[in-house]
This record gives sequence, structure tokens and C-alpha cells, in this order.
Amino acid sequence: MKVCTDACLYGAWLAKKIENHPSIANCLDIGTGTGLLSLILAQKTVASIDAVEIEAAAAKQAKENFGASPFHHRLQVYQANINDWQTNQSYQLVFSNPPFYEKDLASPNVKRNLALHSSALTLEALFLTMHRLVEPSGQLSIILPWHRREAAIQHALVLGWHVSAEAAIYQTEKHKAFRSFLLFSQTAKTPSVEEIIIQQNGVYSQAFTALLKDYYLAF
Repeated sequence: MKVCTDACLYGAWLAKKIENHPSIANCLDIGTGTGLLSLILAQKTVASIDAVEIEAAAAKQAKENFGASPFHHRLQVYQANINDWQTNQSYQLVFSNPPFYEKDLASPNVKRNLALHSSALTLEALFLTMHRLVEPSGQLSIILPWHRREAAIQHALVLGWHVSAEAAIYQTEKHKAFRSFLLFSQTAKTPSVEEIIIQQNGVYSQAFTALLKDYYLAF
């Protein structure tokens, strides 16, 4: 799987939201893929991060990426279906870049379907699992296509989770929002809301560059 710009941006956004929360000692990354989000958060926190990935080749790559990083002692990958995975660990943050497409056209590539389609993990099942694995005082976070934002918020509300921060992501100033970054807590309050445009006038925007400068070698 290629590294996607929006996933990098989400990781940087989430890291910025939690980097000043020393109470976050343990995190869980559901559907880690090759480990991108866990590596970004490891760079900005001192938390230990468990990462779960259903696809064997991706989990193997994540393990290699974790081992090659200076944060390897705080990172652990498990090759498993999160619906069946059990742990005695409690988490202050559970985050996910989940399968995006539910009831949409699937690719003929089975491994790519696992990564992009929610046949193995529906949005409702994901929130039930996140709710099961996070501490009541903890936080949940997710990146989704914009058109699934409302459904995600409703699934979270049913379980007592409220949006505490969100970002609408635009490819350019001429496009509609295409991604939603969401952070939830069990405290109902007015959320912080922002809009991030990736490119303006044909170049990366100041907002995008500010978030990614610690991760992109080109900046």
C-alpha cells in the first residue's frame, strides 16, 4: 500500500491534538496498515502504541518499519482481526484509518479490499470495538471520507461519545471537502472545528506545511 497524503495529514493533525496530553500513556492503532500513523504519533508522544492489522503482509511490513525506527521499544504490532482480538491493556487513545468504503464497488484485489472496504469491519462494528477497548476518560479518533462523517458521529453518540475536535479536508480551494478528521471524548462540549486545504494556487498551503514539516523531508 502506498502512503497517502491524507493519512499523513491525519496523523500529523492527531499528533498535534494529543502531544500535550501526558496522561496518554497507551494508544491503540486499529488497522495500522504499514504502521504510518503509529510512527507519527510515536514521534510526538512518549506513549506506548499497540497496532493491530488483519492483513498478514501489511502487518509484517509494519513490524519491519517499527523495528527500524528509534521508537521500536514503544511499538508493538499484532496480526489479527480486531473483532476477535483481546487484550488486558487499557488505552487512553484509540485511533483508526479504517476501511473507507461500505457497500461500494470493490477491487478484484483481495488484499486491497481488506484495506479499503469494510467487509471485514463496518463503521458500526469499529465504534463498538473502539468503545470496548478505550478507557471511559480516554479519546477516540478516526479519519473518514466526508460523506461518512455524519454516520460516524451518530454511531459515536449512541455509545456516549461526542466530537471534541474535527477538521474538514479539501484538496484545493476549488474542491469540496473530501476527508473528515474526528476526535471524540465522553465530555459534551463545543468542539474545535477547522478547515485544511492541502494545495492553494498550485502549491502546498501554509496550514498543510505547518502540520507536515516535522515529517516530510521536503519541507
